[in-house]
Amino acid sequence: MSTNPLLGVRDLDQSVWLDQLSRSLILSGQLKQLIDEDGLRGVTTNPSIFHEAIADSDDYDGAIAALAREGRDAEEIYQSLTVGDVQLAADEFRRLHDVSEGAHGFVSLEVNPHLAYDTDGTVAEARRLWRAVDRPNVFIKVPGTRPGLNAIRRLIGQGVNVNVTLLFGLSRYRRVAKAYLAGLEDLVDAGKPIDRVRSVASFFLSRIDVLVDRQLAALVEAGGEQADRAARLRGTIAVASAKMAYRIYWEVFGGERFAGLATIGAHPQRVLWASTSTKDPDYSDVKYVEPLIGPETINTMPMQTLDAYRDHGRPAARIEQNLDGAQAAIDGLSQLGIDLDQVTAQLESEGVEKFNRPYDELLATVAQRRLADRQATPPAQTIAVGEHAAAVEGRLIALQQRRCCERLCERDPTLWSDEPAVRQQIAGALGWLSTPGIMTDRLTELLGFAREIHGAGFRHVVHMGMGGS
Repeated sequence: MSTNPLLGVRDLDQSVWLDQLSRSLILSGQLKQLIDEDGLRGVTTNPSIFHEAIADSDDYDGAIAALAREGRDAEEIYQSLTVGDVQLAADEFRRLHDVSEGAHGFVSLEVNPHLAYDTDGTVAEARRLWRAVDRPNVFIKVPGTRPGLNAIRRLIGQGVNVNVTLLFGLSRYRRVAKAYLAGLEDLVDAGKPIDRVRSVASFFLSRIDVLVDRQLAALVEAGGEQADRAARLRGTIAVASAKMAYRIYWEVFGGERFAGLATIGAHPQRVLWASTSTKDPDYSDVKYVEPLIGPETINTMPMQTLDAYRDHGRPAARIEQNLDGAQAAIDGLSQLGIDLDQVTAQLESEGVEKFNRPYDELLATVAQRRLADRQATPPAQTIAVGEHAAAVEGRLIALQQRRCCERLCERDPTLWSDEPAVRQQIAGALGWLSTPGIMTDRLTELLGFAREIHGAGFRHVVHMGMGGS
């Protein structure tokens, strides 16, 4: 077993993912370091994560300004930024994804949270994002609401990798697992391969205890016979629910229906523990990591929880321990008059809203920065003053009439000369117009080169060029 507790978790066949992403995390090399040194196997994102990354830093200001000058609106800018970050992160994980034959190295991107109760809208948005990211090691996050169930089936049936998010209840989780199986069967019926499709089901934890503990505290405060039983259940229901979800996982994916699909290449929909940061300071900061380590599972942690587990985690396979006790805790909750189904329905509704709000706030922030940049960048025509203003304005109009900008983008050498020899020479000197697209496609390679020379001891680079030619 490794001395790094995070690597110890990996040795027990649980994957550690990071519930955080930002451009600085990628470009600084920190993400690669987490992959290399801590065995990180994936990343999850959501609107709250992107709100923190974009709204609370100036890392994206240049990109926002450039996109604003192209005439993109706030939502188009948001999509460009988030898709770009997910592509960069997916490229960092690509080698892990390939060597693991597609088992690990995934990055998740969420559909617009306002579509949580819109099946058709979710499917259309998920397909659009899947095409835009264009990476095999990406999950499109779809909420596990009732309307989301059919979206999950349809997307799996179209070969889209799906991370089912916002799962709180056990009955809903079982329906999500069956929707995944139905999607695989649809693929088979369509004569398409199923061995490339992957999915995870994200079961949210800490929020369960936050809400249930509040109700238990009221019973304790009221006193009487129920007070002691309520006190003993405090902080137990989220982990108990996760253990029961794990039991359902093995029932579904150890059953005959999946066994038939597995013979033609199907992979199980692994269960993922989400919302694993501890909200109550009285609890351990690794409360939702330590008891839930086991085979075929994933734990996605925010950086603070990941750092805490690296520091003092004690990896051991515990998820299958005391399953009877977990069931007893859930039964005990019912005996106290607390309906877990009502709790999880409330958490689902609140969870959707908790993603809607940062999504809307982020779009407002992007719109504000977009407007500020456009106001701060006056049109070129306004720079002409005094006696030269009329001449400059006339020249600009003439250039527009000649379609100079469009013809330049079209690599039209007649902008400079009509002489065949000169035109041929100029046509061979316009490759620089392709540079932005070429360099964007090679960004991962360039970042790798930068890390390589930095690791070799280089600290300064001088870039020299002759210019005029």
